[in-house]
Amino acid sequence: MKVLVAVKRVVDYNVKIRVKADGSGVDTTNVKFTMNPFDESAVEEAVRLKEAGKVSEIVVVSMGTAQSQETIRTALAMGADRGILVASEAELQPLAVAKLLAAIVAKEAPSLVIVGKQAIDDDSNQTGQMLAALLGWPQGTFASKLVVDGGKAEVTREIDGGLETVALTLPAVISVDLRLNEPRYASLPNIMKAKKKPIETLSPADLGVDDAPRLVTLKVEEPQRRQAGVKVASVAELVNKLKNEAKVI
Repeated sequence: MKVLVAVKRVVDYNVKIRVKADGSGVDTTNVKFTMNPFDESAVEEAVRLKEAGKVSEIVVVSMGTAQSQETIRTALAMGADRGILVASEAELQPLAVAKLLAAIVAKEAPSLVIVGKQAIDDDSNQTGQMLAALLGWPQGTFASKLVVDGGKAEVTREIDGGLETVALTLPAVISVDLRLNEPRYASLPNIMKAKKKPIETLSPADLGVDDAPRLVTLKVEEPQRRQAGVKVASVAELVNKLKNEAKVI
């Protein structure tokens, strides 16, 4: 069984984000980038399925600038077999990414697509659902546990009331949560081996997809600083402040 895993290059989660002076976006000058944490869990789960004998090949896909090859190499060092880079300088939004992934699915014919439930840069949480809709495949979102057996997959996912388990018939799309697993660190020998693994480069035109943005970002600004709290001497004083100062009651 072949598994397709989508990974995204994002600003490292430890980096303090700086907004551009004109408010047009985030300043990425001299900023460290890394693989999206949710996508790391997706790669780890695919590798575990391969180690369990459920999967024969793992194909990793990333989209964006040439630097996205570094993200693919990281996934290859974790245990993926080969990579595909869809090279584009455009701002790739969820719908464009879903269409590009659908075209790659048609080309590669995987039995399972695993993606992170969201990217930490835009927090859209849309690509997996859009991809499943475009393909007409069943989907399991926010997976905290995944069991694959034959042509079936069981996904345990968190909902408001607790946990829900859904059974899917493959092929299917799975979006994963951080609770699914703990991604491994790539060993030095595997990092060296990853340099020799193949990465195919395609363009949106090769896949017949228009990747032009449909949404326009009007303004980006930092959140307001939180004001320091105050101590009150009595319930009456608390009620007074909530009513007359905070005006929430």
